[in-house]
Amino acid sequence: MKILLPIDGSPAALEAVMFAIRLAGDGLNTTVVLANVQEHASLYELMVAHDPQVIEQVSAAAGANTLKPAQTLLQDAGIAFESEIAIGDPARTLVDILENYGCDLVVMGARGTSTLRSALMGSVSNELLHAAGVPVMIVKSSEEPNDETEG
Repeated sequence: MKILLPIDGSPAALEAVMFAIRLAGDGLNTTVVLANVQEHASLYELMVAHDPQVIEQVSAAAGANTLKPAQTLLQDAGIAFESEIAIGDPARTLVDILENYGCDLVVMGARGTSTLRSALMGSVSNELLHAAGVPVMIVKSSEEPNDETEG
């Protein structure tokens, strides 16, 4: 089974990686696609950089740095993986990645935002849950926020 693991650098994302490792340890024949999506540069960033290639290089470096802890966990567990760094709208880009790689399942972390906050602001996990053509498993963070409005 090929699992897409979106990685945003949060502890919740690494908990999703650990969950996928447990699935493999329980006997699921697993390969993984690690994905990090960098958002498009802001107008300010474009004006300051003066060169779109500089922004692309910085985004690629940021994405690679974000993926390192997840890559280390998977290497230590002996699980085969591929990595993808992309730029765009996170939910839409993740759907493209899962289709391009032929993933069978998405396993991703959730930060535990309140229902109201999720409804008002939207969330990548919620958008992906509705847009993906494969099952999406949301791994709740073990750290509980002190207040429902925290995220």
